[in-house]
Amino acid sequence: MKPRQPGRTSQVPMPDRFILDDERIVIMNSRQPSYPGCRGGSLPFWMLQEADMTFSSQPPSGNTSSSHSTHPRTQAGPSTRALHQGVEHDHPFHSLTPPVLHTAAYTFENTAALVAHKQNAHSDRLEYGRYGNPTVRVVEKRLAALEGGEAALLVSSGMAAITLPLLLLLSPGDHLIIGDDTYHRTRVFAQRFLPRFGIEVSTVPATDLDAISRAIRPTTRLIVAETPTNPFLRCLDLQALAQLARARGIWTLIDSTFATPLNQQPLQYGIDLVVHSVTKYLAGHNDLLAGVIIGGATLIEKLRDVQGLFGAVVDPGAAYMIHRGLQTLGLRIAQQNRSALMLAHFLEQHPKIRQVWYPGLASHPDYSVARRQMQGFGGVISFEVEGDGAAASRFVDALRLAHIAPSLGGVDTLVMQPSIMSYFDTPPEERQALGITDELVRLSVGIEDPDDLLADITQALEAI
Repeated sequence: MKPRQPGRTSQVPMPDRFILDDERIVIMNSRQPSYPGCRGGSLPFWMLQEADMTFSSQPPSGNTSSSHSTHPRTQAGPSTRALHQGVEHDHPFHSLTPPVLHTAAYTFENTAALVAHKQNAHSDRLEYGRYGNPTVRVVEKRLAALEGGEAALLVSSGMAAITLPLLLLLSPGDHLIIGDDTYHRTRVFAQRFLPRFGIEVSTVPATDLDAISRAIRPTTRLIVAETPTNPFLRCLDLQALAQLARARGIWTLIDSTFATPLNQQPLQYGIDLVVHSVTKYLAGHNDLLAGVIIGGATLIEKLRDVQGLFGAVVDPGAAYMIHRGLQTLGLRIAQQNRSALMLAHFLEQHPKIRQVWYPGLASHPDYSVARRQMQGFGGVISFEVEGDGAAASRFVDALRLAHIAPSLGGVDTLVMQPSIMSYFDTPPEERQALGITDELVRLSVGIEDPDDLLADITQALEAI
Protein backbone atom coordinates (compact mmCIF):
# COMPACT_ATOMS: atom_id res chain seq x y z
CA MET A 1 0.00 0.00 0.00
CA LYS A 2 1.23 3.46 -0.77
CA PRO A 3 1.31 5.85 2.23
CA ARG A 4 -1.49 8.39 2.45
CA GLN A 5 -0.83 12.09 2.51
CA PRO A 6 -2.17 14.13 5.43
CA GLY A 7 -5.80 15.06 4.95
CA ARG A 8 -6.70 18.54 3.71
CA THR A 9 -9.80 20.41 4.69
CA SER A 10 -9.60 23.72 2.84
CA GLN A 11 -11.49 24.08 -0.41
CA VAL A 12 -9.33 24.78 -3.48
CA PRO A 13 -10.61 27.77 -5.47
CA MET A 14 -11.34 27.22 -9.11
CA PRO A 15 -8.90 29.27 -11.21
CA ASP A 16 -10.52 31.43 -13.82
CA ARG A 17 -7.78 31.12 -16.45
CA PHE A 18 -4.06 30.55 -16.95
CA ILE A 19 -1.66 32.98 -18.63
CA LEU A 20 1.88 32.03 -19.71
CA ASP A 21 4.35 34.86 -19.44
CA ASP A 22 8.15 34.77 -19.74
CA GLU A 23 8.65 33.46 -16.22
CA ARG A 24 5.69 31.46 -15.02
CA ILE A 25 2.17 30.25 -15.52
CA VAL A 26 0.05 32.76 -13.65
CA ILE A 27 -3.15 31.41 -12.13
CA MET A 28 -5.70 34.19 -12.42
CA ASN A 29 -7.97 34.08 -9.39
CA SER A 30 -8.81 36.49 -6.62
CA ARG A 31 -8.25 33.66 -4.14
CA GLN A 32 -5.12 32.11 -5.58
CA PRO A 33 -3.98 28.89 -3.89
CA SER A 34 -0.35 28.88 -2.84
CA TYR A 35 1.44 25.99 -4.48
CA PRO A 36 4.45 24.45 -2.71
CA GLY A 37 7.72 26.07 -3.79
CA CYS A 38 5.99 28.68 -5.94
CA ARG A 39 5.52 32.40 -5.63
CA GLY A 40 1.84 33.06 -4.88
CA GLY A 41 -0.23 31.15 -7.41
CA SER A 42 2.53 30.75 -9.99
CA LEU A 43 4.39 27.75 -11.32
CA PRO A 44 8.04 28.57 -12.12
CA PHE A 45 8.85 28.77 -15.80
CA TRP A 46 11.89 26.48 -15.42
CA MET A 47 9.51 23.63 -14.54
CA LEU A 48 7.38 24.09 -17.64
CA GLN A 49 9.56 25.46 -20.41
CA GLU A 50 9.39 23.35 -23.53
CA ALA A 51 11.15 25.42 -26.20
CA ASP A 52 14.79 24.81 -25.25
CA MET A 53 15.78 21.22 -24.50
CA THR A 54 19.33 22.16 -23.47
CA PHE A 55 18.55 24.25 -20.39
CA SER A 56 19.69 23.11 -16.97
CA SER A 57 17.16 21.03 -15.05
CA GLN A 58 17.85 23.25 -12.06
CA PRO A 59 16.01 26.55 -11.58
CA PRO A 60 17.89 29.33 -13.36
CA SER A 61 19.76 31.63 -11.05
CA GLY A 62 19.02 35.34 -10.96
CA ASN A 63 16.30 36.82 -13.12
CA THR A 64 14.39 33.98 -14.82
CA SER A 65 13.18 36.29 -17.53
CA SER A 66 16.71 36.39 -18.95
CA SER A 67 17.27 32.63 -18.73
CA HIS A 68 17.14 32.25 -22.51
CA SER A 69 20.30 34.32 -22.91
CA THR A 70 22.19 32.53 -20.13
CA HIS A 71 21.73 29.04 -21.62
CA PRO A 72 23.28 28.88 -25.11
CA ARG A 73 21.58 26.41 -27.41
CA THR A 74 23.70 23.41 -28.32
CA GLN A 75 20.89 21.48 -30.00
CA ALA A 76 17.54 22.27 -31.53
CA GLY A 77 14.37 22.52 -29.48
CA PRO A 78 11.94 19.61 -29.16
CA SER A 79 9.53 20.56 -31.95
CA THR A 80 12.41 21.13 -34.35
CA ARG A 81 13.97 17.82 -33.35
CA ALA A 82 10.70 15.95 -33.73
CA LEU A 83 10.15 17.47 -37.18
CA HIS A 84 13.68 17.30 -38.64
CA GLN A 85 15.93 14.92 -36.69
CA GLY A 86 16.76 11.79 -38.67
CA VAL A 87 14.74 13.00 -41.67
CA GLU A 88 16.14 12.62 -45.19
CA HIS A 89 14.53 14.44 -48.10
CA ASP A 90 15.80 12.37 -51.03
CA HIS A 91 12.40 10.80 -51.66
CA PRO A 92 11.35 9.62 -55.14
CA PHE A 93 9.92 12.28 -57.45
CA HIS A 94 11.24 15.00 -55.05
CA SER A 95 8.32 14.32 -52.71
CA LEU A 96 8.35 16.28 -49.44
CA THR A 97 6.82 13.35 -47.56
CA PRO A 98 8.12 9.76 -47.74
CA PRO A 99 6.17 7.43 -50.03
CA VAL A 100 4.07 4.61 -48.61
CA LEU A 101 5.36 1.45 -50.30
CA HIS A 102 2.80 -1.33 -50.01
CA THR A 103 4.64 -4.42 -51.19
CA ALA A 104 5.23 -7.91 -49.89
CA ALA A 105 8.15 -8.72 -52.21
CA TYR A 106 10.97 -6.93 -54.05
CA THR A 107 12.11 -7.87 -57.54
CA PHE A 108 15.61 -8.44 -58.95
CA GLU A 109 16.73 -7.45 -62.42
CA ASN A 110 18.38 -10.83 -63.03
CA THR A 111 19.94 -13.77 -61.21
CA ALA A 112 23.30 -12.02 -61.01
CA ALA A 113 21.69 -9.17 -59.04
CA LEU A 114 20.10 -11.71 -56.70
CA VAL A 115 23.40 -13.50 -56.07
CA ALA A 116 25.18 -10.17 -55.47
CA HIS A 117 22.54 -9.25 -52.92
CA LYS A 118 22.88 -12.59 -51.11
CA GLN A 119 26.67 -12.28 -51.00
CA ASN A 120 26.60 -8.76 -49.54
CA ALA A 121 25.69 -9.11 -45.87
CA HIS A 122 25.59 -5.31 -45.46
CA SER A 123 23.34 -4.59 -48.40
CA ASP A 124 20.43 -2.24 -47.79
CA ARG A 125 18.60 -3.99 -50.61
CA LEU A 126 15.34 -5.61 -49.49
CA GLU A 127 13.96 -8.90 -50.71
CA TYR A 128 10.82 -9.69 -48.68
CA GLY A 129 8.42 -7.58 -46.64
CA ARG A 130 8.94 -9.46 -43.38
CA TYR A 131 12.59 -8.37 -43.41
CA GLY A 132 12.01 -4.67 -44.02
CA ASN A 133 10.19 -1.92 -45.84
CA PRO A 134 11.48 1.49 -47.05
CA THR A 135 8.66 3.41 -45.36
CA VAL A 136 9.35 1.59 -42.11
CA ARG A 137 13.08 2.30 -42.40
CA VAL A 138 12.40 6.03 -42.73
CA VAL A 139 10.54 5.98 -39.41
CA GLU A 140 13.22 3.85 -37.75
CA LYS A 141 15.88 6.41 -38.66
CA ARG A 142 13.76 9.20 -37.19
CA LEU A 143 13.16 7.34 -33.94
CA ALA A 144 16.81 6.38 -33.55
CA ALA A 145 17.87 10.00 -34.04
CA LEU A 146 15.27 11.29 -31.57
CA GLU A 147 16.40 8.85 -28.87
CA GLY A 148 20.10 9.35 -29.58
CA GLY A 149 20.65 5.71 -30.61
CA GLU A 150 22.63 4.19 -33.45
CA ALA A 151 19.68 2.24 -34.82
CA ALA A 152 16.02 1.43 -34.22
CA LEU A 153 13.71 -1.47 -34.98
CA LEU A 154 10.02 -0.75 -35.50
CA VAL A 155 7.83 -3.68 -34.42
CA SER A 156 4.15 -4.53 -34.34
CA SER A 157 3.34 -3.43 -30.76
CA GLY A 158 4.81 -2.24 -27.49
CA MET A 159 4.68 -5.79 -26.14
CA ALA A 160 6.66 -7.00 -29.17
CA ALA A 161 9.26 -4.34 -28.35
CA ILE A 162 9.56 -5.84 -24.84
CA THR A 163 9.40 -9.54 -25.66
CA LEU A 164 11.77 -9.71 -28.65
CA PRO A 165 14.84 -8.50 -26.68
CA LEU A 166 14.01 -10.90 -23.84
CA LEU A 167 13.78 -13.80 -26.26
CA LEU A 168 17.07 -12.82 -27.92
CA LEU A 169 19.15 -12.06 -24.83
CA LEU A 170 17.94 -14.79 -22.46
CA SER A 171 18.63 -18.53 -22.64
CA PRO A 172 17.75 -21.46 -20.36
CA GLY A 173 19.58 -21.05 -17.06
CA ASP A 174 19.80 -17.26 -17.33
CA HIS A 175 18.40 -14.91 -14.70
CA LEU A 176 16.27 -11.80 -15.30
CA ILE A 177 15.62 -8.94 -12.85
CA ILE A 178 12.47 -6.89 -13.39
CA GLY A 179 10.90 -3.99 -11.50
CA ASP A 180 7.65 -4.55 -9.60
CA ASP A 181 5.96 -1.41 -10.97
CA THR A 182 6.57 -2.10 -14.64
CA TYR A 183 3.70 -2.51 -17.08
CA HIS A 184 1.38 -5.27 -15.89
CA ARG A 185 1.62 -7.37 -19.07
CA THR A 186 5.41 -7.10 -19.12
CA ARG A 187 5.52 -8.67 -15.66
CA VAL A 188 3.02 -11.34 -16.71
CA PHE A 189 5.26 -12.30 -19.63
CA ALA A 190 8.37 -12.38 -17.46
CA GLN A 191 6.87 -14.17 -14.46
CA ARG A 192 4.60 -16.70 -16.20
CA PHE A 193 6.01 -17.25 -19.68
CA LEU A 194 9.80 -17.12 -19.37
CA PRO A 195 10.09 -19.74 -16.58
CA ARG A 196 8.61 -22.29 -19.04
CA PHE A 197 11.91 -21.96 -20.94
CA GLY A 198 14.15 -22.40 -17.91
CA ILE A 199 14.69 -18.69 -17.29
CA GLU A 200 14.67 -17.54 -13.67
CA VAL A 201 13.03 -14.22 -12.82
CA SER A 202 13.36 -11.96 -9.75
CA THR A 203 10.92 -9.11 -9.16
CA VAL A 204 12.32 -6.23 -7.09
CA PRO A 205 11.10 -2.78 -5.97
CA ALA A 206 11.12 -0.66 -9.09
CA THR A 207 13.48 2.12 -7.97
CA ASP A 208 15.49 0.38 -5.24
CA LEU A 209 19.04 0.07 -6.56
CA ASP A 210 20.18 -1.75 -3.42
CA ALA A 211 17.46 -4.36 -3.96
CA ILE A 212 18.52 -4.71 -7.60
CA SER A 213 22.14 -5.15 -6.53
CA ARG A 214 21.21 -7.80 -3.96
CA ALA A 215 19.15 -9.68 -6.54
CA ILE A 216 22.08 -10.05 -8.96
CA ARG A 217 23.37 -13.59 -9.39
CA PRO A 218 26.25 -15.02 -11.43
CA THR A 219 23.62 -16.01 -14.03
CA THR A 220 21.95 -12.58 -14.22
CA ARG A 221 21.88 -11.58 -17.85
CA LEU A 222 19.39 -8.70 -18.10
CA ILE A 223 17.72 -6.01 -15.98
CA VAL A 224 14.38 -4.70 -17.24
CA ALA A 225 12.87 -1.56 -15.76
CA GLU A 226 10.43 1.19 -16.59
CA THR A 227 10.83 4.87 -15.79
CA PRO A 228 8.52 6.57 -15.13
CA THR A 229 6.58 3.48 -14.10
CA ASN A 230 2.97 2.55 -14.62
CA PRO A 231 0.88 3.59 -12.73
CA PHE A 232 2.81 5.25 -9.89
CA LEU A 233 5.27 7.20 -12.06
CA ARG A 234 8.29 6.03 -10.03
CA CYS A 235 11.59 7.18 -11.53
CA LEU A 236 14.72 5.04 -11.51
CA ASP A 237 18.19 6.61 -11.43
CA LEU A 238 19.30 5.64 -14.94
CA GLN A 239 22.97 6.52 -14.55
CA ALA A 240 23.30 4.55 -11.32
CA LEU A 241 21.54 1.55 -12.85
CA ALA A 242 23.76 1.60 -15.94
CA GLN A 243 26.92 1.80 -13.83
CA LEU A 244 25.77 -1.06 -11.60
CA ALA A 245 24.89 -3.30 -14.55
CA ARG A 246 27.93 -2.55 -16.68
CA ALA A 247 30.26 -3.31 -13.78
CA ARG A 248 28.71 -6.80 -13.68
CA GLY A 249 28.45 -7.32 -17.46
CA ILE A 250 24.64 -7.25 -17.43
CA TRP A 251 22.40 -5.88 -20.19
CA THR A 252 19.91 -3.14 -19.32
CA LEU A 253 16.57 -2.43 -20.98
CA ILE A 254 14.39 0.58 -20.12
CA ASP A 255 10.77 1.06 -21.12
CA SER A 256 10.62 4.84 -21.60
CA THR A 257 7.09 5.00 -23.02
CA PHE A 258 5.79 7.38 -20.34
CA ALA A 259 8.66 9.82 -20.92
CA THR A 260 9.18 9.90 -24.73
CA PRO A 261 12.59 10.84 -26.19
CA LEU A 262 11.76 14.52 -25.70
CA ASN A 263 11.51 14.21 -21.93
CA GLN A 264 14.17 11.56 -21.29
CA GLN A 265 16.95 9.75 -23.16
CA PRO A 266 18.14 6.67 -21.23
CA LEU A 267 20.87 5.80 -23.75
CA GLN A 268 22.73 8.96 -22.73
CA TYR A 269 23.11 7.48 -19.23
CA GLY A 270 24.61 4.20 -20.45
CA ILE A 271 21.45 2.08 -20.83
CA ASP A 272 21.80 -0.58 -23.56
CA LEU A 273 18.28 -0.71 -25.02
CA VAL A 274 15.28 1.61 -24.87
CA VAL A 275 11.79 0.53 -25.87
CA HIS A 276 8.60 2.50 -26.45
CA SER A 277 5.04 1.58 -27.11
CA VAL A 278 4.77 3.75 -30.22
CA THR A 279 1.01 3.33 -29.91
CA LYS A 280 1.14 5.92 -27.13
CA TYR A 281 2.86 9.32 -27.36
CA LEU A 282 5.03 8.78 -30.44
CA ALA A 283 2.17 8.02 -32.82
CA GLY A 284 -0.05 10.08 -30.57
CA HIS A 285 -3.57 9.61 -31.96
CA ASN A 286 -4.84 6.29 -30.56
CA ASP A 287 -5.26 4.90 -34.07
CA LEU A 288 -2.50 2.29 -34.53
CA LEU A 289 -0.39 -0.32 -32.75
CA ALA A 290 3.42 -0.33 -32.90
CA GLY A 291 6.53 -0.49 -30.77
CA VAL A 292 10.19 0.40 -31.18
CA ILE A 293 13.51 -0.87 -29.83
CA ILE A 294 16.45 1.55 -29.94
CA GLY A 295 20.12 0.96 -29.15
CA GLY A 296 23.46 0.01 -30.66
CA ALA A 297 23.50 -0.97 -34.33
CA THR A 298 24.95 -4.47 -33.78
CA LEU A 299 22.32 -5.45 -31.22
CA ILE A 300 19.48 -3.95 -33.25
CA GLU A 301 20.53 -5.97 -36.31
CA LYS A 302 20.40 -9.16 -34.24
CA LEU A 303 16.94 -8.17 -33.12
CA ARG A 304 15.97 -7.55 -36.74
CA ASP A 305 16.79 -11.19 -37.47
CA VAL A 306 14.57 -12.26 -34.56
CA GLN A 307 11.78 -10.04 -35.87
CA GLY A 308 12.04 -11.78 -39.23
CA LEU A 309 11.55 -15.12 -37.51
CA PHE A 310 8.59 -14.06 -35.39
CA GLY A 311 6.97 -11.84 -38.01
CA ALA A 312 6.28 -8.93 -35.63
CA VAL A 313 6.37 -6.35 -38.43
CA VAL A 314 4.63 -3.02 -38.96
CA ASP A 315 2.43 -2.31 -41.96
CA PRO A 316 3.89 0.50 -44.13
CA GLY A 317 0.62 2.43 -43.88
CA ALA A 318 0.90 2.41 -40.10
CA ALA A 319 4.56 3.43 -40.39
CA TYR A 320 3.56 6.47 -42.41
CA MET A 321 0.98 7.42 -39.77
CA ILE A 322 3.75 7.21 -37.15
CA HIS A 323 5.89 9.48 -39.33
CA ARG A 324 3.04 11.98 -39.49
CA GLY A 325 2.43 11.75 -35.74
CA LEU A 326 6.09 12.46 -35.00
CA GLN A 327 5.80 15.78 -36.82
CA THR A 328 3.63 17.17 -34.02
CA LEU A 329 5.30 15.29 -31.14
CA GLY A 330 7.04 18.39 -29.81
CA LEU A 331 3.82 20.42 -29.78
CA ARG A 332 1.82 17.64 -28.17
CA ILE A 333 4.37 16.83 -25.47
CA ALA A 334 4.78 20.51 -24.58
CA GLN A 335 1.03 20.84 -24.08
CA GLN A 336 0.73 17.56 -22.16
CA ASN A 337 3.71 18.34 -19.91
CA ARG A 338 2.28 21.73 -19.10
CA SER A 339 -1.33 20.65 -18.56
CA ALA A 340 -0.43 17.60 -16.47
CA LEU A 341 1.83 19.59 -14.15
CA MET A 342 -0.86 22.20 -13.61
CA LEU A 343 -3.54 19.58 -12.99
CA ALA A 344 -1.29 17.60 -10.64
CA HIS A 345 -0.74 20.70 -8.49
CA PHE A 346 -4.48 21.37 -8.47
CA LEU A 347 -5.37 17.79 -7.50
CA GLU A 348 -2.77 17.70 -4.74
CA GLN A 349 -4.41 20.70 -3.10
CA HIS A 350 -7.96 19.37 -3.37
CA PRO A 351 -9.61 18.02 -0.18
CA LYS A 352 -11.30 15.17 -2.06
CA ILE A 353 -7.97 13.80 -3.30
CA ARG A 354 -6.04 11.60 -0.90
CA GLN A 355 -2.72 11.36 -2.76
CA VAL A 356 -1.23 12.29 -6.13
CA TRP A 357 1.63 10.58 -7.95
CA TYR A 358 3.32 12.81 -10.51
CA PRO A 359 7.12 13.17 -10.82
CA GLY A 360 6.85 16.94 -11.26
CA LEU A 361 5.51 17.36 -7.73
CA ALA A 362 7.92 17.94 -4.86
CA SER A 363 5.88 15.42 -2.85
CA HIS A 364 6.69 12.60 -5.27
CA PRO A 365 9.27 10.18 -3.81
CA ASP A 366 11.46 10.43 -6.93
CA TYR A 367 11.11 14.14 -7.59
CA SER A 368 14.86 14.78 -7.34
CA VAL A 369 15.64 11.93 -9.74
CA ALA A 370 13.02 13.14 -12.22
CA ARG A 371 14.37 16.71 -12.16
CA ARG A 372 17.87 15.44 -12.74
CA GLN A 373 17.23 13.20 -15.74
CA MET A 374 13.99 14.47 -17.30
CA GLN A 375 13.30 17.61 -19.32
CA GLY A 376 9.56 17.34 -18.72
CA PHE A 377 7.42 15.17 -16.47
CA GLY A 378 4.95 13.67 -18.93
CA GLY A 379 1.20 13.64 -19.34
CA VAL A 380 0.10 10.90 -16.92
CA ILE A 381 -1.15 11.57 -13.37
CA SER A 382 -2.22 8.89 -10.90
CA PHE A 383 -4.19 9.74 -7.78
CA GLU A 384 -6.43 8.28 -5.11
CA VAL A 385 -9.75 9.87 -4.30
CA GLU A 386 -11.11 10.07 -0.77
CA GLY A 387 -13.68 7.36 -0.21
CA ASP A 388 -13.90 3.96 -1.85
CA GLY A 389 -13.93 2.45 -5.31
CA ALA A 390 -17.51 3.57 -5.86
CA ALA A 391 -16.47 7.16 -5.18
CA ALA A 392 -13.68 6.83 -7.73
CA SER A 393 -16.15 5.43 -10.26
CA ARG A 394 -18.53 8.33 -9.68
CA PHE A 395 -15.68 10.74 -10.40
CA VAL A 396 -14.65 8.88 -13.56
CA ASP A 397 -18.24 8.66 -14.82
CA ALA A 398 -18.82 12.37 -14.18
CA LEU A 399 -15.96 13.47 -16.44
CA ARG A 400 -17.19 14.93 -19.72
CA LEU A 401 -13.99 15.39 -21.71
CA ALA A 402 -12.07 12.27 -20.67
CA HIS A 403 -12.86 8.91 -22.25
CA ILE A 404 -12.70 5.69 -20.23
CA ALA A 405 -10.03 3.68 -22.06
CA PRO A 406 -6.91 1.63 -21.25
CA SER A 407 -4.32 3.49 -23.32
CA LEU A 408 -2.44 6.77 -22.85
CA GLY A 409 -0.36 9.39 -24.63
CA GLY A 410 -2.77 10.35 -27.40
CA VAL A 411 -4.42 13.65 -28.20
CA ASP A 412 -7.56 12.70 -26.23
CA THR A 413 -7.61 12.72 -22.45
CA LEU A 414 -8.20 9.18 -21.17
CA VAL A 415 -9.08 7.98 -17.68
CA MET A 416 -9.38 4.64 -15.94
CA GLN A 417 -9.41 2.85 -12.61
CA PRO A 418 -6.57 0.30 -12.84
CA SER A 419 -8.34 -2.06 -10.43
CA ILE A 420 -11.19 -2.62 -12.89
CA MET A 421 -9.19 -2.23 -16.10
CA SER A 422 -5.62 -3.57 -16.20
CA TYR A 423 -5.90 -5.49 -12.92
CA PHE A 424 -9.51 -6.71 -13.16
CA ASP A 425 -8.46 -10.39 -13.21
CA THR A 426 -5.81 -9.96 -10.51
CA PRO A 427 -6.81 -11.31 -7.07
CA PRO A 428 -7.66 -8.47 -4.63
CA GLU A 429 -4.87 -9.39 -2.21
CA GLU A 430 -2.31 -9.24 -5.02
CA ARG A 431 -3.68 -5.86 -6.14
CA GLN A 432 -3.42 -4.53 -2.61
CA ALA A 433 0.18 -5.74 -2.34
CA LEU A 434 0.99 -3.75 -5.48
CA GLY A 435 -0.79 -0.65 -4.14
CA ILE A 436 -3.57 -0.92 -6.74
CA THR A 437 -6.51 0.24 -4.64
CA ASP A 438 -10.07 0.58 -5.83
CA GLU A 439 -9.79 4.34 -5.27
CA LEU A 440 -6.80 4.70 -7.62
CA VAL A 441 -7.41 6.66 -10.84
CA ARG A 442 -4.99 7.10 -13.74
CA LEU A 443 -5.45 10.16 -15.95
CA SER A 444 -3.66 10.47 -19.30
CA VAL A 445 -3.82 14.15 -20.21
CA GLY A 446 -4.50 14.99 -23.84
CA ILE A 447 -4.06 18.22 -25.76
CA GLU A 448 -7.34 19.87 -24.79
CA ASP A 449 -7.09 23.38 -23.39
CA PRO A 450 -5.90 23.10 -19.78
CA ASP A 451 -8.63 25.44 -18.51
CA ASP A 452 -11.28 23.11 -19.94
CA LEU A 453 -9.66 20.03 -18.42
CA LEU A 454 -9.46 21.78 -15.06
CA ALA A 455 -13.11 22.79 -15.21
CA ASP A 456 -14.10 19.25 -16.12
CA ILE A 457 -12.12 17.71 -13.27
CA THR A 458 -13.48 20.27 -10.84
CA GLN A 459 -17.11 19.52 -11.67
CA ALA A 460 -16.45 15.75 -11.63
CA LEU A 461 -14.99 15.96 -8.13
CA GLU A 462 -18.36 17.25 -6.97
CA ALA A 463 -19.73 13.76 -7.68
CA ILE A 464 -17.59 12.24 -4.90
